[in-house]
Amino acid sequence: MKHKTIQATAPAGWQRWARRYFGFSRRETSGTILLLLLILGLLATPWLLLPALPVYNPAPDQQRLNQLATELAAQRQPHVFAARYPRRTYPRRVAVPQVALAPFDPNVLTPTDWEARGMPYFLAQRLVHFRDVIGGFKAKEQIRRTYGLPDSVYARLAPYIQLPDQLPPRESRPAYADNKRPYEPRPASKYARKPTNLAPFDLNTADTTQLMQIRGIGRGLSKRVVEYRQQLGGFLREDQLTEIYSLRDAPDLVDSLRKYTFVNPAFAPQPIDINTAPFEVLQVHPYVGKRLARVVVAFRLQHPPFKQADDLRQIRILDAETLERLRPYLRF
Repeated sequence: MKHKTIQATAPAGWQRWARRYFGFSRRETSGTILLLLLILGLLATPWLLLPALPVYNPAPDQQRLNQLATELAAQRQPHVFAARYPRRTYPRRVAVPQVALAPFDPNVLTPTDWEARGMPYFLAQRLVHFRDVIGGFKAKEQIRRTYGLPDSVYARLAPYIQLPDQLPPRESRPAYADNKRPYEPRPASKYARKPTNLAPFDLNTADTTQLMQIRGIGRGLSKRVVEYRQQLGGFLREDQLTEIYSLRDAPDLVDSLRKYTFVNPAFAPQPIDINTAPFEVLQVHPYVGKRLARVVVAFRLQHPPFKQADDLRQIRILDAETLERLRPYLRF
């Protein structure tokens, strides 16, 4: 009896294999088996709970779609849009019967006569209009030059046109001696003629009247030269003329000014006191301008007065070239 009980409680063969392979205990093996059974039951639940679906028959739906398509086609009306602009109708032209080619005078033909000789309608109208404008054809070359006339059509009609090939030569104009007219002097100009021999003059003392005596220098340009000289404080070199805006691209006028003007070597320019000159005075000078004048005035408020021109090197926006041009005009 005892031997039978031990055999009944012994685990099955596959349980022993699972325990031996995975190293599970009897309780772990039973739990794993139960978990697998639950997973399989959850996976099979949807198929067990879904009702039996009927077999789909597409015939009724297709019949309904065909019926709807037929109804829409019957209700659809073609859109007819009224023309914005009425369409012009042209009467149909009657074909002109052709005639045999024979010598003819082109100055008496009508458009219909040209069409009867194989000319298109629009060219026939153009030829008659051209003839009326020039007062009649005088040579065949006038017809040949008609715009749009094909060379083949002209070559077919040219032998029958009763006109010379080329225009007659023009009559020579009578010589001037045969048509003498009384001499009429030219009216006096309101502008005084500029002297041909002009003595050089000082550029720093000349006024607009003296500058206007130079050829090419007018009232406006002479006024600009004088204004620039006043803003600058006087010219130290003749090369400073090229700094004027109107003379930058006019080297010939600069050469004329250099030819008839000079700068006195002993000339002393009008200086500006860099330590006391207000902003309004500094900004007018061509070598200073508004930006540099504003910086100079602000720099003077925060630093001691300038003692020499090299002290201006402390201003960063003042480059060395501008400082050298400005040096002769500074006073400390």
